[in-house]
Amino acid sequence: MIREGRKAGSKFTSRRKQSVEAAPQLLLVSQLIFNIGFYSVVPFLAVAMRNDFGLGAMAIGVVLGARTFAQQGLFLFGGALADHWGARQSMITGCLVRISGFLLLAWAADFPMFLFGAVVTGIGGALFSPAMQSLVAIAAERGRGPHRDEPEQLAHEDTPPGAPEKGQGSTLFALLVVCGEVGTVVGPLLGSLLLNTGFDTSLLTGSGVFALMAVLFWLFLPKTQPRVRKAQASMPHGPRPSGLWSCLKERKFIGFAAFHSVNLLAANQLYFGLPVELERSGAGVHALAVIFAYASVLTISLQWPIARLMRHAGHNVALPLGFSLQSLGFASLAAMAVFPAPSALPVLPAILLVTGLALGNMCVLPVAMGLVLDFSAGRPTGAYYGLLASAGGLAVVVGNAALAPLYELASAPSLTAAAPWVLLTVVAAISAAFIRLFTPKSPAHGVGSKNTPDRGQRVQ
Repeated sequence: MIREGRKAGSKFTSRRKQSVEAAPQLLLVSQLIFNIGFYSVVPFLAVAMRNDFGLGAMAIGVVLGARTFAQQGLFLFGGALADHWGARQSMITGCLVRISGFLLLAWAADFPMFLFGAVVTGIGGALFSPAMQSLVAIAAERGRGPHRDEPEQLAHEDTPPGAPEKGQGSTLFALLVVCGEVGTVVGPLLGSLLLNTGFDTSLLTGSGVFALMAVLFWLFLPKTQPRVRKAQASMPHGPRPSGLWSCLKERKFIGFAAFHSVNLLAANQLYFGLPVELERSGAGVHALAVIFAYASVLTISLQWPIARLMRHAGHNVALPLGFSLQSLGFASLAAMAVFPAPSALPVLPAILLVTGLALGNMCVLPVAMGLVLDFSAGRPTGAYYGLLASAGGLAVVVGNAALAPLYELASAPSLTAAAPWVLLTVVAAISAAFIRLFTPKSPAHGVGSKNTPDRGQRVQ
């Protein structure tokens, strides 16, 4: 009788916890669906503006830049709103705003309306993503693997092979990256099929995807905003700033965000600098799809095991290693840009670059996402994740502005062709050398630490 009572009490407690916590399965599936809906539309926006409406390169560039800036630049405000409203309301609102943006693009017939629709689409992402990351962080903090329905459940024979066990919550952010990457592969394939029936069909389908997500969030996301455990509030870092914008008062976190922003700048070169390299090597821009597919295969196959390895190595190893790999990727291309590409494999320099960037990102991203919990120390995390993303967006704007004139000289083998890659090599190396100075010295539960106790699993 006592055992039965305890079991009943345990189930009741578990249900109560579930009532205020989002199931990791829902978050992972949501990331997959989110990216499918996004990448089935946005990559084809430039094609539609050019072919269907005859807009010029300048107008297309302004629209795409405004969309990116609206999303990345507003991540901090979106995260703060998620902390104020609760993640559920913020994510539902983000879906509705993105639907509005897609419908505005479907209605658009001139440049101003395209610009307005693109900005609204970006704002939707700024509302959604920080809230999503904060829920994933809380699920990871509670040690709930994505294959668990109850936190107390131990690994049994029905656990899928390779599923994260208790004490291995550090794979949750890595799985989020994998699900997102699958979406980036499936989305463009779906979009290319829909494009045959007109871009409006893609926009309406994307709107339907986000409408489905809004319904799922309304039905299954908890109405009560979950919190990380209060035990973190007494971390041995001295007094911590409080309030909705406390992340802006922490110099150490701002420094961390600044050095981490190089990761997004590096990844952005796949879109900005890689086409220039393919022109220089003679591989041609048609090889771009193959290179992107290669990067996706790397991420999908290696992100999870690399994240687990980096959890054991610790963040003071993982972060410098990741940025060093990115620096090495840029350095290899800088060395090869001076000479003609190998005639047998002209795409080789690009492959070396993408390999370094992808492996580096796999080391850095899950670790950095997990460390945000140490910086927040029990406070709402939305604004922290928002600031991390906004810093990356600012780095892309400033960095690409500095790189643009250098890329103009990099389309043919020469000494000047190495200039942008040398600059990126130095920037990534600086982050590798100094980012560890801005990480928490005494993590509450050892995010990225080798001696992480079971009760404080953290995603890295």
